[in-house]
Amino acid sequence: MALSALGWVLSDSQRAERLLALTGLTPEALRDNLTDKATLSAVLGFLESHEPDLLLAADALNVAPEALVRANAELSA
Repeated sequence: MALSALGWVLSDSQRAERLLALTGLTPEALRDNLTDKATLSAVLGFLESHEPDLLLAADALNVAPEALVRANAELSA
């Protein structure tokens, strides 16, 4: 789910730039750490911190917003 959310974020250049700016991730770090729990959690945390994006992502991924929040909690545990 987190990888799908990342794909959704990266599909919009302004949102992708905001992800990088707010998380401190770089394009290289994203590529090199796509399966890293901390990286995936950062992506979901980015969505969780901005409700409009969380709702849009959930809709695009056909999941409840709460599912994205739970996935982040599981990755962070």
